[in-house]
Amino acid sequence: MTTGKDTAELKRLFDTGAHFAQVKARRHPSMKPFLVGTKGRQEIIDLEKTTEQLDAAKAVMETLAKEGKTVLFVGGKVEIAALVKRAAQDMQAPFVATRWLGGTISNWVEIKKRIDRLAELSDTSTAGAMSKQHTKLELVKMDREKKRLEERLDGITTMAKRPDALLVVDTKHEKYAVKEANEAGIPIIALMSSDCNFKEVAYPIVANDASRETVRLVLADLVEAFKKGQVA
Repeated sequence: MTTGKDTAELKRLFDTGAHFAQVKARRHPSMKPFLVGTKGRQEIIDLEKTTEQLDAAKAVMETLAKEGKTVLFVGGKVEIAALVKRAAQDMQAPFVATRWLGGTISNWVEIKKRIDRLAELSDTSTAGAMSKQHTKLELVKMDREKKRLEERLDGITTMAKRPDALLVVDTKHEKYAVKEANEAGIPIIALMSSDCNFKEVAYPIVANDASRETVRLVLADLVEAFKKGQVA
Protein backbone atom coordinates (compact mmCIF):
# COMPACT_ATOMS: atom_id res chain seq x y z
CA MET A 1 0.00 0.00 0.00
CA THR A 2 1.38 3.41 -1.01
CA THR A 3 1.21 6.04 1.75
CA GLY A 4 0.97 9.80 1.38
CA LYS A 5 4.67 10.07 2.17
CA ASP A 6 5.49 7.48 -0.50
CA THR A 7 3.37 9.34 -3.05
CA ALA A 8 5.18 12.60 -2.27
CA GLU A 9 8.55 10.88 -2.65
CA LEU A 10 7.52 9.40 -5.99
CA LYS A 11 6.31 12.77 -7.25
CA ARG A 12 9.54 14.43 -6.15
CA LEU A 13 11.56 11.97 -8.24
CA PHE A 14 9.11 11.99 -11.14
CA ASP A 15 9.23 15.78 -11.41
CA THR A 16 13.00 15.63 -12.02
CA GLY A 17 12.64 13.08 -14.82
CA ALA A 18 14.15 10.34 -12.66
CA HIS A 19 11.94 7.72 -14.36
CA PHE A 20 13.58 8.05 -17.79
CA ALA A 21 16.04 5.23 -18.48
CA GLN A 22 18.17 4.53 -21.55
CA VAL A 23 16.83 3.13 -24.82
CA LYS A 24 16.20 -0.62 -24.72
CA ALA A 25 19.23 -1.40 -26.89
CA ARG A 26 21.53 0.05 -24.20
CA ARG A 27 19.92 -1.75 -21.27
CA HIS A 28 22.16 -3.93 -19.10
CA PRO A 29 20.49 -7.34 -18.48
CA SER A 30 20.67 -6.89 -14.69
CA MET A 31 18.38 -3.86 -14.89
CA LYS A 32 15.30 -5.57 -16.34
CA PRO A 33 13.52 -6.02 -12.96
CA PHE A 34 13.61 -2.26 -12.35
CA LEU A 35 11.88 -1.19 -15.56
CA VAL A 36 8.13 -0.96 -16.05
CA GLY A 37 7.61 -0.05 -19.71
CA THR A 38 8.58 2.36 -22.45
CA LYS A 39 7.75 5.87 -23.60
CA GLY A 40 8.78 6.46 -27.16
CA ARG A 41 12.22 4.87 -27.44
CA GLN A 42 13.12 5.28 -23.77
CA GLU A 43 12.45 2.67 -21.13
CA ILE A 44 10.81 3.73 -17.87
CA ILE A 45 12.20 3.08 -14.38
CA ASP A 46 9.99 1.80 -11.55
CA LEU A 47 10.20 4.75 -9.16
CA GLU A 48 8.61 2.80 -6.30
CA LYS A 49 11.72 0.63 -6.26
CA THR A 50 13.92 3.70 -6.66
CA THR A 51 12.31 5.24 -3.58
CA GLU A 52 13.04 2.11 -1.55
CA GLN A 53 16.64 2.09 -2.79
CA LEU A 54 17.11 5.77 -1.95
CA ASP A 55 15.80 5.19 1.57
CA ALA A 56 18.25 2.30 2.04
CA ALA A 57 21.15 4.40 0.74
CA LYS A 58 20.23 7.26 3.09
CA ALA A 59 20.28 4.85 6.04
CA VAL A 60 23.75 3.69 4.98
CA MET A 61 25.02 7.27 4.70
CA GLU A 62 23.69 8.04 8.17
CA THR A 63 25.44 4.98 9.59
CA LEU A 64 28.72 5.85 7.86
CA ALA A 65 28.58 9.31 9.42
CA LYS A 66 27.87 7.93 12.91
CA GLU A 67 30.92 5.67 12.57
CA GLY A 68 33.15 8.51 11.37
CA LYS A 69 33.75 6.91 7.98
CA THR A 70 35.08 8.62 4.86
CA VAL A 71 32.89 8.66 1.73
CA LEU A 72 34.59 9.46 -1.58
CA PHE A 73 32.27 11.09 -4.15
CA VAL A 74 32.94 10.10 -7.77
CA GLY A 75 31.28 11.66 -10.82
CA GLY A 76 33.28 13.14 -13.66
CA LYS A 77 30.67 13.47 -16.41
CA VAL A 78 30.79 17.05 -17.62
CA GLU A 79 27.07 17.67 -17.11
CA ILE A 80 27.06 16.60 -13.44
CA ALA A 81 30.64 17.07 -12.21
CA ALA A 82 29.93 20.44 -10.58
CA LEU A 83 26.97 18.95 -8.69
CA VAL A 84 29.12 16.09 -7.38
CA LYS A 85 31.86 18.48 -6.27
CA ARG A 86 29.39 20.80 -4.54
CA ALA A 87 27.64 17.95 -2.71
CA ALA A 88 30.95 16.53 -1.48
CA GLN A 89 32.13 19.94 -0.28
CA ASP A 90 28.81 20.43 1.51
CA MET A 91 29.68 17.53 3.84
CA GLN A 92 33.46 18.14 3.68
CA ALA A 93 34.06 14.87 1.86
CA PRO A 94 36.75 14.09 -0.74
CA PHE A 95 35.72 13.91 -4.38
CA VAL A 96 36.80 13.06 -7.91
CA ALA A 97 34.86 15.27 -10.29
CA THR A 98 37.22 14.90 -13.23
CA ARG A 99 38.85 11.84 -14.78
CA TRP A 100 39.49 9.03 -12.28
CA LEU A 101 43.15 8.84 -11.35
CA GLY A 102 44.14 5.20 -11.73
CA GLY A 103 45.48 3.74 -8.50
CA THR A 104 43.56 6.08 -6.21
CA ILE A 105 42.43 2.95 -4.35
CA SER A 106 44.52 0.10 -5.76
CA ASN A 107 47.82 1.97 -5.38
CA TRP A 108 46.93 4.25 -2.49
CA VAL A 109 50.47 4.29 -1.06
CA GLU A 110 51.79 5.97 -4.22
CA ILE A 111 48.84 8.38 -4.42
CA LYS A 112 49.42 9.38 -0.78
CA LYS A 113 53.06 10.16 -1.63
CA ARG A 114 51.84 12.56 -4.33
CA ILE A 115 49.40 14.18 -1.90
CA ASP A 116 52.22 14.66 0.61
CA ARG A 117 54.46 16.08 -2.12
CA LEU A 118 51.77 18.59 -3.06
CA ALA A 119 51.43 19.60 0.59
CA GLU A 120 55.20 20.14 0.70
CA LEU A 121 55.17 22.29 -2.44
CA SER A 122 52.16 24.27 -1.16
CA ASP A 123 53.60 24.97 2.29
CA THR A 124 54.02 28.75 2.38
CA SER A 125 56.10 28.55 5.57
CA THR A 126 58.93 26.89 3.63
CA ALA A 127 58.61 29.07 0.52
CA GLY A 128 61.37 31.45 1.62
CA ALA A 129 63.81 28.66 2.36
CA MET A 130 63.04 26.95 -0.94
CA SER A 131 63.70 30.14 -2.90
CA LYS A 132 67.19 30.28 -1.36
CA GLN A 133 67.96 26.60 -1.91
CA HIS A 134 66.93 26.36 -5.57
CA THR A 135 67.73 28.15 -8.81
CA LYS A 136 65.07 30.12 -10.69
CA LEU A 137 64.77 27.29 -13.22
CA GLU A 138 64.28 24.72 -10.46
CA LEU A 139 61.62 26.91 -8.86
CA VAL A 140 59.79 27.21 -12.19
CA LYS A 141 59.84 23.40 -12.54
CA MET A 142 58.57 22.97 -8.99
CA ASP A 143 55.75 25.40 -9.65
CA ARG A 144 54.76 23.43 -12.74
CA GLU A 145 54.88 20.22 -10.69
CA LYS A 146 52.64 21.83 -8.06
CA LYS A 147 50.05 22.91 -10.65
CA ARG A 148 50.09 19.48 -12.27
CA LEU A 149 49.54 17.75 -8.92
CA GLU A 150 46.76 20.21 -7.99
CA GLU A 151 44.97 19.40 -11.23
CA ARG A 152 45.28 15.64 -10.85
CA LEU A 153 44.63 15.44 -7.09
CA ASP A 154 41.89 18.07 -6.87
CA GLY A 155 39.33 16.86 -4.37
CA ILE A 156 41.35 14.13 -2.67
CA THR A 157 44.12 16.19 -1.05
CA THR A 158 42.36 15.87 2.34
CA MET A 159 42.27 12.06 2.25
CA ALA A 160 44.59 10.55 4.84
CA LYS A 161 43.67 6.96 3.99
CA ARG A 162 41.67 4.92 1.51
CA PRO A 163 37.95 5.74 1.59
CA ASP A 164 35.52 3.56 3.52
CA ALA A 165 32.83 3.88 0.82
CA LEU A 166 32.32 5.35 -2.64
CA LEU A 167 29.33 7.41 -3.74
CA VAL A 168 29.25 7.16 -7.54
CA VAL A 169 27.11 8.83 -10.19
CA ASP A 170 26.92 6.60 -13.31
CA THR A 171 28.91 3.42 -12.64
CA LYS A 172 29.32 2.73 -16.36
CA HIS A 173 31.11 6.03 -16.88
CA GLU A 174 33.14 5.50 -13.68
CA LYS A 175 34.02 1.87 -14.43
CA TYR A 176 37.64 2.19 -13.33
CA ALA A 177 36.70 3.61 -9.93
CA VAL A 178 34.07 0.89 -9.52
CA LYS A 179 36.57 -1.82 -10.44
CA GLU A 180 39.16 -0.59 -7.94
CA ALA A 181 36.58 -0.29 -5.15
CA ASN A 182 35.16 -3.75 -5.77
CA GLU A 183 38.60 -5.34 -5.87
CA ALA A 184 39.41 -3.66 -2.53
CA GLY A 185 36.10 -4.67 -0.96
CA ILE A 186 34.97 -1.06 -0.55
CA PRO A 187 31.16 -0.73 -0.70
CA ILE A 188 29.62 1.46 -3.39
CA ILE A 189 26.51 3.60 -3.18
CA ALA A 190 25.52 4.62 -6.70
CA LEU A 191 23.01 6.53 -8.74
CA MET A 192 22.82 4.48 -11.93
CA SER A 193 20.67 4.22 -15.04
CA SER A 194 19.59 1.16 -17.02
CA ASP A 195 22.88 0.86 -18.94
CA CYS A 196 24.81 0.09 -15.73
CA ASN A 197 25.49 -3.26 -14.06
CA PHE A 198 23.26 -3.45 -11.00
CA LYS A 199 25.37 -6.25 -9.50
CA GLU A 200 28.51 -4.10 -9.21
CA VAL A 201 27.02 -1.98 -6.43
CA ALA A 202 26.14 -2.71 -2.80
CA TYR A 203 23.59 0.12 -2.53
CA PRO A 204 22.17 0.99 -5.98
CA ILE A 205 19.72 3.79 -6.71
CA VAL A 206 18.27 3.13 -10.16
CA ALA A 207 17.28 6.47 -11.70
CA ASN A 208 18.15 8.85 -14.51
CA ASP A 209 21.84 9.57 -13.98
CA ALA A 210 21.91 12.00 -16.92
CA SER A 211 19.34 14.37 -15.42
CA ARG A 212 20.96 17.22 -13.52
CA GLU A 213 17.81 17.68 -11.43
CA THR A 214 17.67 13.99 -10.50
CA VAL A 215 21.35 13.97 -9.57
CA ARG A 216 20.91 17.17 -7.55
CA LEU A 217 17.95 15.74 -5.62
CA VAL A 218 19.53 12.36 -4.86
CA LEU A 219 22.85 13.86 -3.78
CA ALA A 220 21.07 16.41 -1.57
CA ASP A 221 19.15 13.61 0.16
CA LEU A 222 22.28 11.55 0.72
CA VAL A 223 24.26 14.51 2.05
CA GLU A 224 21.40 15.41 4.39
CA ALA A 225 21.35 11.84 5.72
CA PHE A 226 25.11 11.94 6.32
CA LYS A 227 24.82 15.23 8.22
CA LYS A 228 22.01 13.75 10.29
CA GLY A 229 24.31 10.90 11.26
CA GLN A 230 27.07 13.31 12.26
CA VAL A 231 24.91 14.97 14.92
CA ALA A 232 23.14 11.84 16.14
